[in-house]
Amino acid sequence: MPDYRNIFLIMDSAREEVKKFPEMPGCYLMKDSNDTVIYVGKAKNLRRRVSSYFLPNRDMKTTCLVEKIDHIEYIITGNDYEALVLENNLIKKYTPHYNILLKDGKSYPMIRITNEEFPRVFSTRRIIRDGSRYYGPYPSVKSLNDYLDLVRKSFPLRFCSGPLSKRKDACLYYHMKRCSAPCIGKVSKEEYGKYISKVEDFLSGDDTSVIKELEKAMMKAASAYDYETAAEKRDLLRSLSDLQKNQMVEDHESEESRDYVAIEMRSYLSTVSIMQFRSGCLIGKALYRSETFGDEDETLLSFLVQYYADGDNLPKEIYVSHQIDSELIRKYFSSEFGGAVTIAVPRDGKHYRILRLARENAVRDVEKRLKESDNTASLERLKEILSLDKLPRHIEGFDIAQLSGKYTVSSLIVFRDGNPSVKEYRHFSIKTLDGKIDDFESMREASMRRYSRLLSENAPLPDLVMIDGGKGQVNAVLGVFRALGIDKKIALVGLSKGREEIVLPEDGESILLPHSDEGLRTLIAVRDECHRFATSFNQRMRSKEASFSLLESIEGMGKKRSEKVMKKYGSVDAILSLSAEELSKGAGIPLPVAERILHKFNF
Repeated sequence: MPDYRNIFLIMDSAREEVKKFPEMPGCYLMKDSNDTVIYVGKAKNLRRRVSSYFLPNRDMKTTCLVEKIDHIEYIITGNDYEALVLENNLIKKYTPHYNILLKDGKSYPMIRITNEEFPRVFSTRRIIRDGSRYYGPYPSVKSLNDYLDLVRKSFPLRFCSGPLSKRKDACLYYHMKRCSAPCIGKVSKEEYGKYISKVEDFLSGDDTSVIKELEKAMMKAASAYDYETAAEKRDLLRSLSDLQKNQMVEDHESEESRDYVAIEMRSYLSTVSIMQFRSGCLIGKALYRSETFGDEDETLLSFLVQYYADGDNLPKEIYVSHQIDSELIRKYFSSEFGGAVTIAVPRDGKHYRILRLARENAVRDVEKRLKESDNTASLERLKEILSLDKLPRHIEGFDIAQLSGKYTVSSLIVFRDGNPSVKEYRHFSIKTLDGKIDDFESMREASMRRYSRLLSENAPLPDLVMIDGGKGQVNAVLGVFRALGIDKKIALVGLSKGREEIVLPEDGESILLPHSDEGLRTLIAVRDECHRFATSFNQRMRSKEASFSLLESIEGMGKKRSEKVMKKYGSVDAILSLSAEELSKGAGIPLPVAERILHKFNF
């Protein structure tokens, strides 16, 4: 066995170092043995925040970060706001590997209309304050190119770069009917200005005039038997229709600019998804990937500071997936850019539904990244640690979540080849406790329901089952395995919080490994995913009860009607997917009451 004493000595040294930190706001810089900054964070209370990294029951990513730390430095600031500004500057200066970083320097493409007598329209990543108008930014380069292509095909604008110079002959674009040739005086400033006004309307979300112009030109060409031109205008109309469909979401009631930003993390992998609305239309979607050891709240806050670094395209409203320090970020935007921005975490209604789309995009991306990783080495290590007969390609994990005996649920998650297989996840509402808190009985019920079903369906059994808990929970499941006659067919372990001990059944001696061990990290990943899935389902059950209470508060809805609606549809999202007429008919309630329900849940 390798000598792990140095690891623990470093951790003990770091703990002693942190005890000397002041209880004041500031930033901390975590450095490795080469004096390289590997992570920068901010804190309202430096001692308390940094000490939290060395507490027991840390998740895997925090444990991995701690093991890389050689020493920690700090900088005191006057307040939390100054700490936020300093943190952003330090991240820019040191580019720490484990902070979220927007490495492209916030150069997101926009469409520029120049401030010239005969303006040009083109894409740019640089803002020049010369009176030019800018539209965007477009997180999706494809969306920008689609818009720009449609503009150039619909309006005869000049393609030449730089100041307009008089020419003797027009360029090829004029002969292709793609340019109105202001360079040889073929178009007046006023007529050219009308084209630009229509382009501005189109880029602002009003495509009505563009559609009318194209339809008029198509009909005129067809009447003149110019079928080639008519076909060209028809194709442009189809392109415009496709562009509208690709926007997916529209909100024509709003003229405000809004962004929806959601973050999802699995272990140290982080994906931020953003959806941008301008004048009621979705103009772009993008995903930003990183490896970070911060938590979701602080990583999201850092992302917002970097993403809106220049302040030129700061929206009026930002809806986020996590409860960040909204007052702090509002103050930052106001002080730095003079903009009043609303920051909110929507719980229901249209903003919640759009944010949920953004979050689903982030979830799918981060899970795809997990699946792309090769975990053969970690599975080989796990086989060695546990003395298994074969590689544990199919691992299942269980965790229990409850709140004072209410909403007790068990999560079952499945890993295949070291990666989550989300479609196979299951949850169990524990039915045998009657309000009691009993993790052992909960584990017995969940495992009995799972494996008796697999046996009855003659389905393949897992190679390894991991229980989030200690010896008591593991032995409770072992009893179920013996009752089902599968105790010799499935390897069984537990993972005890704190020192992350691998717990073996009965009298087996626990295994204690360094947290950097590949096999242990696989088990920790399974345990963390179990916990996340159990907790999220527990929260949904509590939300369901809250939704029931909200239903009862609506005029015309009593307890019986509310029970009937929730029993039929199960969730607010299912209700919101219906029209008032469908809800009225399906739930057997008066139409005005159905309308009041949808209005209440939407706003």
